[in-house]
Amino acid sequence: MSVKNKKQFGVWMDSHNAIVAGKEGDGEGELVVLGHVKNAGAAGNSNENAANNQEITLTNKFFKEIVGLMGNVDEVHVTGTGQVQEQFIKFLSATPQYKNVKASESTAQKMADEQLLTYISKQFN
Repeated sequence: MSVKNKKQFGVWMDSHNAIVAGKEGDGEGELVVLGHVKNAGAAGNSNENAANNQEITLTNKFFKEIVGLMGNVDEVHVTGTGQVQEQFIKFLSATPQYKNVKASESTAQKMADEQLLTYISKQFN
C-alpha cells in the first residue's frame, strides 16, 4: 500500500473536546477538519460508583463519536492535553476494527483548526 493511499487522521483532544482532521473521500488531497466532538462529562452524582460508571460510559461514547468521523483508519496521530490520548489509543487497540491502526501520540496545547491541520500534516511527512 503506498503512503498516498493510507487513510491518515489526526485528533486533538482533551477530556471534554476533540477535533478530528483527515483527508476526505479516497484519502487524497489536503487535510480538512472533519468535525468537532464534545464530551459533557458526568453530571453530579451522590454515588461514587454510579458516577464512575457514568464517566466510563460517556468516555466510551466520546471515543465512538470520534472514530465515527474517521471511518476506515490506517494511521492516526493523537495529540492534546492530559492522559485521554493514551486512553483513546487503548480504546482503538481493544476494538477489533481498529486493532491494526498505527497510532502515535504527542502533547500539544489547544490550537485553532488551521494550526491543527498544519501540525498533523507535519506528523505524517
